[in-house]
Amino acid sequence: MSDTFYFLEKLNIIDVVQSWALYRDTGDWEGLRSTVHPDAQMTATWFDGSFEDFIAAVQASWRKGSKSQHFLGGSVAQIKGNKAIAQTRMSIMVRGMLDNQVVDITCTGRFYDRVEKRDGKWKILKRNVIYEKDRLDLLDPSASLSLDATRLAQYPEGYQHLAYLQSLQGAQVSPHLATGSGAALEALVAEAQNWLHGENPMNP
Repeated sequence: MSDTFYFLEKLNIIDVVQSWALYRDTGDWEGLRSTVHPDAQMTATWFDGSFEDFIAAVQASWRKGSKSQHFLGGSVAQIKGNKAIAQTRMSIMVRGMLDNQVVDITCTGRFYDRVEKRDGKWKILKRNVIYEKDRLDLLDPSASLSLDATRLAQYPEGYQHLAYLQSLQGAQVSPHLATGSGAALEALVAEAQNWLHGENPMNP
């Protein structure tokens, strides 16, 4: 693969990842579908399943007035033939209510995408998120808030405030997702590398 060809392929992959965030946050559902393959899978704190079911779940959340924003940074892509692993710096910003107080939660980490080229187009086949750190801020700086320490401690530090809010909203949040280090991250990377090099099929 020449440097020029690799650069163009990487640009196409990055364009898909960037488009995903904008379509997701603006409610452009057909645009969002255009960034993923029909058999795409999505795993996040509050969801694990097919991408079509993910879209339906986000739409339901929107109808309840819940919205989040995704801000993306730099991307790298490891390309092998028609497969690639794309990693993209990201922040998820969520606004919600805790004990009648408006809070903002910011979670930073990486989108970890398995991307595949079919019929000449790169699209996401499997998205995982690596949660590196998060924080909670009160919209009213003069207000006070007491969190349930036991509930908070159920989740890793990488996403514990986000999980705290989502679990109180009724979401089933896994405490075993990848963070900045540890066994879950190592398992995710190993599985993805096996997929990239054709040693094992994707595990959804």
